[in-house]
Amino acid sequence: MTNQTIAERKLFWAGLAILVAAFAFGGGGSKYGSANLIVQLVALVALSFHRAAFFEFWRSAPLALKALIGLTFLLPILHIVPLPPSVWNAFPGRLLMVQALELVDANDWATLSVDPIRTLLALSAVIAPLALLTIGWSAPRDRLITLGWCAVAIGLVNFGLGIPQVLSNSDVGVLYPENPMPGVLFGTFANRNSTGVFLVGALALAALLPMPARFQQLGVWARPAICLLLLLAILLTRSRTAIVLAAIPMGLVAMRFLFARLGSTASVRAGWLAIVPVVLVIGALGTLAITSPGRVAEVVDRFEGSGTDARAFIWEDAAYSAERYFPVGSGMGTFDDVFQIDESLENMTLRRAGRAHNDYLEIAIEAGLPGLILTAAWLGLLAWLAWRARKAHDRWIAWSGGAFLLAAALQSITDYPLRNQSLLVFGAFALVLLVRFGTDEAERSGRTEKRP
Repeated sequence: MTNQTIAERKLFWAGLAILVAAFAFGGGGSKYGSANLIVQLVALVALSFHRAAFFEFWRSAPLALKALIGLTFLLPILHIVPLPPSVWNAFPGRLLMVQALELVDANDWATLSVDPIRTLLALSAVIAPLALLTIGWSAPRDRLITLGWCAVAIGLVNFGLGIPQVLSNSDVGVLYPENPMPGVLFGTFANRNSTGVFLVGALALAALLPMPARFQQLGVWARPAICLLLLLAILLTRSRTAIVLAAIPMGLVAMRFLFARLGSTASVRAGWLAIVPVVLVIGALGTLAITSPGRVAEVVDRFEGSGTDARAFIWEDAAYSAERYFPVGSGMGTFDDVFQIDESLENMTLRRAGRAHNDYLEIAIEAGLPGLILTAAWLGLLAWLAWRARKAHDRWIAWSGGAFLLAAALQSITDYPLRNQSLLVFGAFALVLLVRFGTDEAERSGRTEKRP
């Protein structure tokens, strides 16, 4: 075994360690700081053994990607830099802080963030995804495909863990019992919407990744079986968004089938237009499946019961918070603190909001205009990477990662999928697939060789 082969295996095992740790301990969100710390320590240990991969990423990765990662780190760092009172007192939304501190004669230097400890925790959440991203940048493509199938296996493990959760009406096997929902599949997550969007990503990988060489003969029946199990798992989460977003990987499968049958450039262009009715047909079939008798039919009640959804009231008060702290924001990770002040009495319920249930709105509150611009830049980069991948030989592998990123971006309209370590790490892996397979390896090597 050569030194290169050993190094490649080490990169794979390092990536797998981060992925497994994230899904074992990182699905509970910010309430579980000790569990999140385990994920971050595993990532730091893995990265310490692959410092060369870290520096190689910053040397050869696309400039736009490196710039956005740097700005993503810089924004919360700026939030925790101490400022003189003459500066921070003038920022919007700080009047209550000023009045409270003046009562105890403590109006001194302070940070832009109204709670710098929470902002520091928000900053630490980027450690694990950055570690996986930099390790994945140097890993061979075949190892990344294997890692993708490991992620599919984790999806099946979530399904396995969810079976006793569903059959016992959440009396058995629920890892985060503070939000009981009888008969719902949670897997290793505290939020069933997060479970659902992860399973959508796992479905995309299972449907589009090439089968390992040793399992080629099994792939004829194994791939459809795995996809059906993942679809069933998505349905058992009873997450409306996840059920709808499952159309993304299914639509990509239909598109790939059409392209394989068409062939010519003109036909391929026609295939792009043909995918629209195909997705509509898939949606119609999904609706028929939902209306079937049994437990599956309970999902319909959730679609029809949106009129009593408390999120509409949360959004109303959150919009006021965003306006009050605009344009600088209250500081990353501080939503729960500032929302308690702005939540109106007529919109209060017995449950605490905790999140804005719209990540774009929450970013507007916490990071203001800079955060919204940074978010738009990330979405623009992902769209460009997905569009560029259409010319790559392995575009379907790239789009398997892009499918999860698209699903997470869409689910962020009504939820907060990337607010836990598990999905942040999985999102970083999906980004690796999109970047690495979105261009041909020869093109990447050519750019690297041209560097002095």
